Amino acid sequence: MVRRRVVAEPTSQLAIWARRFAVFSLPAAIIAIVIGRSGLLEFTPVLVTFGAALVLAFIGIVLAFGAFVVIWRDGLDGLGYALFALFIGVVLLGYPAYLGVKGYRLPPISDITTDPIDPPRFETIARVRTRDANPVAYAGLYAAELQHAAYPDVEPLFIDANAQAAYDATMTVLTKRRRWRVIDQRPPLPGRREGHIEAVARTAIMGFPEDVVVRIRADGEGARVDARSASRYGRYDFGTNASRIKSLLEEIDDVASADKEKSERPAKPAQKPGSTNSNRQSGKR
Repeated sequence: MVRRRVVAEPTSQLAIWARRFAVFSLPAAIIAIVIGRSGLLEFTPVLVTFGAALVLAFIGIVLAFGAFVVIWRDGLDGLGYALFALFIGVVLLGYPAYLGVKGYRLPPISDITTDPIDPPRFETIARVRTRDANPVAYAGLYAAELQHAAYPDVEPLFIDANAQAAYDATMTVLTKRRRWRVIDQRPPLPGRREGHIEAVARTAIMGFPEDVVVRIRADGEGARVDARSASRYGRYDFGTNASRIKSLLEEIDDVASADKEKSERPAKPAQKPGSTNSNRQSGKR
């Protein structure tokens, strides 16, 4: 009996290298995310590492498309390798591509405030920022015009409660937020000083620090809450700072309203000892 030899089709070298680049890009991206979220290194080395991962993923995609052509034309093996490289590349490049499109539509600003004329100041945060970080001073009228055109609904919050109640509501919201850390706080003193809170927020994926300051001022019988959120690095914030301010002020308003309702709710009169038993006895008669 003659055995037939099954000659395996040669594997496309493009497919092999596409998979290699895709495999190399994964640990590079994971290392960048871990370093960024842990705070071991600053923005630049983390961004360089993650950028290298994206470059490797892009090369893998290009090689994968080249492998598809060669496999179709020459009948070579390696389709699985090419598909794997394409999948990894799309996963890694998908979100950055979305941010790129979003950033193209938004103005090149990374510092948003509800009061461009007199923005809340970074004090403690100004001392912890490094040299390669963005300036702590607000950019001025030009940035205010860009902000108003892109985010016209970023406005101060007016609360029908005193400044101390607004401050307490703000602290309740900030301390409950994940990935947020309050680093400075000063409660308001009537007629002497305004409430001031500084916090550092972290972005969801890379964990980059973004700085937030909230100012509480008395406004007649109520209070005015102004907020400022600024990216510590980079010219573009992709709309995250405006979104952060709006959601923050909405939560503060909800908490302050709930606290006011509780304080205004009439207390139930306390029953006298033995009144329940006497009522029961009178009901039995």
